[in-house]
Amino acid sequence: MTDPAVERDAAEAASAFAHPPVGPDASAAYGDHPDQVVDFYAPRGAGAAGSAPLVVVLHGGAWRAPYDRQHVTPFADFLARRGFAVANVEYRRGSSLPHQNAEGPVAGRWPETFDDVAAAMDALPGLAAAALPAADVRRTVVSGHSAGGQLALWAAARHVLPSGSPWRLPAPPPLRGVVALAPIADFGAAEELGVCGGASAQLLGGPEHWEARLPFADPAALLPTGIATTVVHGREDIVVPPAVAESYVAAAAKAGEMVGLTLVEGVGHFPLIDPAADACAVVAEEISQLAW
Repeated sequence: MTDPAVERDAAEAASAFAHPPVGPDASAAYGDHPDQVVDFYAPRGAGAAGSAPLVVVLHGGAWRAPYDRQHVTPFADFLARRGFAVANVEYRRGSSLPHQNAEGPVAGRWPETFDDVAAAMDALPGLAAAALPAADVRRTVVSGHSAGGQLALWAAARHVLPSGSPWRLPAPPPLRGVVALAPIADFGAAEELGVCGGASAQLLGGPEHWEARLPFADPAALLPTGIATTVVHGREDIVVPPAVAESYVAAAAKAGEMVGLTLVEGVGHFPLIDPAADACAVVAEEISQLAW
């Protein structure tokens, strides 16, 4: 007997991944590694005149190598057609080969995944000015899906990283806000629920590094940020259950910060980045509220 939730998730994933990749208007490197690249999409459509807010997109895929930025290019194009300037960031992910005692490709690289996101965010104002003149970097919103949602929250929290962290900023990054989409936002909750086969622990280098590295990576440990933050989550998500987002929002409240939580009824994990889904328009509206 089939599980209706699993069937729905499979259908939603098939829809999101059915769109052909959309090529960028420009690309720029922020480092020497092939994965250290940003693709830019110019704003288009009726509202594209003049400068436009910059939306930084960090893709998901459990920080694993097989999943790169190509699967969110239709989402980037969707945002560009809504009048946003878009930067689709690539970063180094886990090895393509399974590690011993790991099921499938391992999640993330420590510290390279975080090195890359920090370097990309630091380089983006200059890269966007050169590659995408229509982008107004003073109105930057960071968004990310799933594992990319964790990276988006982390990118906005670098000023509250533990002292001595190489990624720590001396002041809050100049962002209008964060819109995290079904993010792996609380590593403790994610591991308890077995999200993505223990990907959070793999990202940190394995269980032996969990306690030492958690304060440097877990969004739920990096609060308050003082930066406007909204989490959008499908109420029927079985990939990253809404309980992970709810745990992060609760941690923020305990730290004295209010984080918005929009639970989209009747959808799971993938419609949030699927231009054919109504949930994608909900995401665009949440971004608009912070950016414009």
